[in-house]
Amino acid sequence: MQYQVDQFKVLVSKTQDLENLIRRYYGLKKFKFRILSRSIDARTKENVFYVYRLWIETEEELKGKNISVYTPKDIEPIYKSWKYLDAPIVVGFGPAGIFASLYLARCGAKPIILERGSKIEERVKDVTEFIQNKTLNPNSNVQFGEGGAGTFSDGKLTTNLKNPYIQFILKEFVKHGASEDILIDNMPHIGTDVLRDVVKNIRIEIEKLGGTFYFNTPFLDAKKKEDKLEVTALNHTFYTRHLLLGIGHSARDTIRHLYTNMHIHMEPKAFSMGVRVEHPSLYIDEAQYGPYAKYLPRAYYKLATRYLDRGVYTFCMCPGGYVIASASEEGTIVTNGMSNHLREGANSNSALLVDVRPRDYGPGVLDGLLYQEKYERLAFTLGKAYQAPANLMKEFLVNDVAESIRSIQPTYPHGIALCDLRQCLPDFVIEGIKKGIQDFDKKMKGFYHPDAVMIGIESRSSSPVRILRDENRQSSNPYIYPMGEGAGYAGGITSASLDGLLTAMKIVGEDNECKN
Repeated sequence: MQYQVDQFKVLVSKTQDLENLIRRYYGLKKFKFRILSRSIDARTKENVFYVYRLWIETEEELKGKNISVYTPKDIEPIYKSWKYLDAPIVVGFGPAGIFASLYLARCGAKPIILERGSKIEERVKDVTEFIQNKTLNPNSNVQFGEGGAGTFSDGKLTTNLKNPYIQFILKEFVKHGASEDILIDNMPHIGTDVLRDVVKNIRIEIEKLGGTFYFNTPFLDAKKKEDKLEVTALNHTFYTRHLLLGIGHSARDTIRHLYTNMHIHMEPKAFSMGVRVEHPSLYIDEAQYGPYAKYLPRAYYKLATRYLDRGVYTFCMCPGGYVIASASEEGTIVTNGMSNHLREGANSNSALLVDVRPRDYGPGVLDGLLYQEKYERLAFTLGKAYQAPANLMKEFLVNDVAESIRSIQPTYPHGIALCDLRQCLPDFVIEGIKKGIQDFDKKMKGFYHPDAVMIGIESRSSSPVRILRDENRQSSNPYIYPMGEGAGYAGGITSASLDGLLTAMKIVGEDNECKN
């Protein structure tokens, strides 16, 4: 008989003997088991537990709380044959483009993938050139290139979505090189260093299945020619009836062209702005886990509150990570966070963000792009040579400016310029961040640290526009299928991957069917 056991709690220091603990607790003699999920319960710092969901197979009767008959929930898409003469074209090889292309390739569609940036090996060199010599390639950087913006991040796979295909997506990451831990961890992450190889391995499979990649090839235009689209990308022209746009949230030039010249219907949407906050990793570990910190991986937190009618929250928390220079346009400052698989960095960082609404930036569809850009350029003027504006938490709360850094060494690669962050963020964002610091310290004692470094600005957590689409995932141009973060339908690696997958499935005709 196969059973599912929920809420199997094990004191952290005893986890190395999980099999014997199961045997003794349930009085079993012969059994098999597998971990289905794993999380950490640290609400009581004197007793921190791992909380498991388990699969147990045994001929003995299993009784107790939180036990049910195990029902397999693993599903995967059906790969139907591509029925069109023209190959689909996928613009952008970020998470949405990756999973749309992979599915289409497995259906025999032989997709054509257009990516404005470089393949991962060359992209790493472009990013390194910017970090070391401050020479920015506007088409190949932290935001653009093979793998999308998520490639230079923590590689977090957390999502609030409950779609059954999420486990399939995680398994594909494992199949292509990620750790199997992502299949069970409550807060799964791949890490920048590992994610680069995963992305490359997926590309290799797509190529073996007949997909064709055009790197360093920006999408320029698409015009209707009889019953098809004529797609122009750099020096190439293609014809298709299926153009999938996974352009990413930073492709402002493409968004403007789609709206202004191609008249694709869009609407403004809320996004967020704020700063990156850096604490010492060990400090956060102890704040979360108390004396058990030495037994556990780097600590994670996720906090939220309200300022007036706005959400204030932490986002993309990177334990043992680094604050990175993420500009995709010259003369701007954009920050983000990243960490490697082992999360070995001395600091932990997180975005601290405040909601920005369309009412804040104007009535125009593209006004949110201008609003982002305005503050990113203001941030650039406060330093020199891509230094990021920054302050320390103690001084920030009283509208003062720290004279120098103290106990925490910031990790932003181009250095920081200590200044009044009110010069590069809207007033309501500043006040929202202050409220957040005060409330978060009540929820996680120690979030307030007088020396914590607050680095500006974080402005690319999501797109400020949504490209409208119908139930068939078609835009106002029926040959164009917007998807992922850049189209306003996702907010992270997993949700963008899912959106790309479901878009490709809809085009092929599966209509989101699945099989066990």
